[in-house]
Amino acid sequence: MASTLLPKLIPILQVAVAPVILISGVGLLLLTLSNRFGRAADRARQLIKEMREAPVPDRQRLAGQVEILYRRARLIRLSITLAAVSVLLASILVILLFLSPLLDLGAGLVISLLFIFCPVCLLGSLLAFLNDIHLSLVALKMELGLHEPPRPLPVSAPPGAGGSGGMRPSTAVSQCDFAVARRGKLF
Repeated sequence: MASTLLPKLIPILQVAVAPVILISGVGLLLLTLSNRFGRAADRARQLIKEMREAPVPDRQRLAGQVEILYRRARLIRLSITLAAVSVLLASILVILLFLSPLLDLGAGLVISLLFIFCPVCLLGSLLAFLNDIHLSLVALKMELGLHEPPRPLPVSAPPGAGGSGGMRPSTAVSQCDFAVARRGKLF
């Protein structure tokens, strides 16, 4: 029985090489993306700490940078998710490539769809990664003073607190906290 399976396995091994290489390459991409995510999260935490201690005029600039870091972290998370789905699909593809001829499964359509969706997910991951790179350049321009920061979010006074409910200089730090709380957790 083993001698009759070997001729069937050799072409399967040849076909399975491409998804295995994809898995290896995407693994390196995931390593890069997870490092970028960690740096963005650490930098955002550092800027929030600096913002609490900064004079009022600098807080708006720092809040703009934190907003960009938050957007970058969300893009990196999307990129990581799509890359991980690509690896998951490639793994399922390799398993199906081996099981289909051995168990006489008619999985040609499923194998084809998996083979198509692996690079589609990878493409989405890379597009999100490129958008992250773009945002990092926007943040660098802000740091160098070549780009205006995003406009601050209006902060309303809590009910019963009185006041006009408009933006006050003393609420610049809470403005960032408000933006973070509005979206849920920062990361």
